[in-house]
Amino acid sequence: MASSRKLRSSSISSKAENVLREQIRRGDHLVAALSGGVDSVVLLDLLIPLSVSLRFSLSAVHVNHGISANALKWSKFCRDLCRSRGIPLKIAKVKVNWESGVSLEAAARDVRYRVFAKQKANYVVLAQHLDDQAETLLLQLLRGAGVKGLGAMPVVRNSACAIKHNASKTGKRVSGTGAGMSDYGPQILRPILDVSRREIEDYATRNALRWIIDESNDNIAFDRNFLRHEFFPLLEKRFPSYRATFSRASRHMAEAADLLDELAEADSNNCIIPGKLQVGDLRELSFPRARNLLRYALAQQGVILPSTAKLEEILRQLRSSSADSKLHIIFGNTEVRCFRGMVHVRNVDSFLGVEWQVAWNGEKQLTLAGLGGTVKFTRCKGAGINLQKLMESPVTVRMRRGGERLRPDFKRPRRSLKNLLREASLPPWEREVLPLIFIGEQLACVPGIGVDCGFQAVAGEPGVVVEWEAGRKAGSG
Repeated sequence: MASSRKLRSSSISSKAENVLREQIRRGDHLVAALSGGVDSVVLLDLLIPLSVSLRFSLSAVHVNHGISANALKWSKFCRDLCRSRGIPLKIAKVKVNWESGVSLEAAARDVRYRVFAKQKANYVVLAQHLDDQAETLLLQLLRGAGVKGLGAMPVVRNSACAIKHNASKTGKRVSGTGAGMSDYGPQILRPILDVSRREIEDYATRNALRWIIDESNDNIAFDRNFLRHEFFPLLEKRFPSYRATFSRASRHMAEAADLLDELAEADSNNCIIPGKLQVGDLRELSFPRARNLLRYALAQQGVILPSTAKLEEILRQLRSSSADSKLHIIFGNTEVRCFRGMVHVRNVDSFLGVEWQVAWNGEKQLTLAGLGGTVKFTRCKGAGINLQKLMESPVTVRMRRGGERLRPDFKRPRRSLKNLLREASLPPWEREVLPLIFIGEQLACVPGIGVDCGFQAVAGEPGVVVEWEAGRKAGSG
């Protein structure tokens, strides 16, 4: 009996070790997500000896959502546990903004992943397991998810991608205070995805581990708890291997989703202008294939995808629009427009007043969140704005206020910026958020249009080239 127990115990450790050996490198820093429940306590117990044998550094993070009356007790439990095992712990106290139409579980999960994205580590390690896979698959199926939603939780995923994935499942942008999203956060690592909850609990009992019990786990008003306590025990009586079967089905779905993405990428590359989604291309494809391409194009923009019904309505309007159509569709914080037969997607979260401006003090780049992009300033001899003239007066970045004029060509007279932008075929809505560079009260440069003759650097003179990079480029597919 003892040898049997030891074999099963080492099996869990071996599964975790095999995943870690495939994913991490010596010297990496791993942060264990520690809730204090049995799953995360077992994960931490597995990681501690592996950190020695595989030579990675280990710490933990506990997210206090403040939802339960016992939240402070759980934080103390995690602090005491980590102190006794010599593991550094960070406790992140957050506030969950629970919006109507979004489950409390989803809202808490979104805030939690935002905390993970801020960790200074190579990986944040989660204790999600085989039963979690089965529960997630069935919940997604009951919500009518497509193949991407039914795909298995991956062993590794970027934390920023996980936030977008979670948001796309709710269809809403869920926010929380006390945590922010990083564009290049640590990877999310799940080393015990092939381990069942029963194996985890057996391991914890055999090794005399202590853990906390979240009282909400028994509340079958929550969908996941209903499945866990009512549905799956019944299913197991007839289909005892359903966990592995569901996991296999999820992997098939994930593979199908990848193939659909490859098809969409191929369709996108076959556009007349590579990387640009055009209405004509959508018309040439079958409706399901066009829908797949549109979904892919929106996802590439980081958009929280609309419902299937809304997506199909957007596609119908796009396919029936004319060349001079002023189609304008808004869903969530995203808008879809057409300009000269090309599809443009952009974020509509922020609208700045015409008096908005920001000073430039010699930075190599200015990130302008309100405009959705970055202005880059690059030193270059004989091009751009004359460096000396940049130093003579305060430099500010502004938006159009009307009446601006520019003379980028010595051979032509000074012209209205309105006409210059129209000739440049810039979509009307992009003209309104294009950053303008002023030296003193004079318009010196419009990125993508030119530098006024009075401020241009000539051959041999030091200059600064100004470029505008939109964070979410309109029209890219």
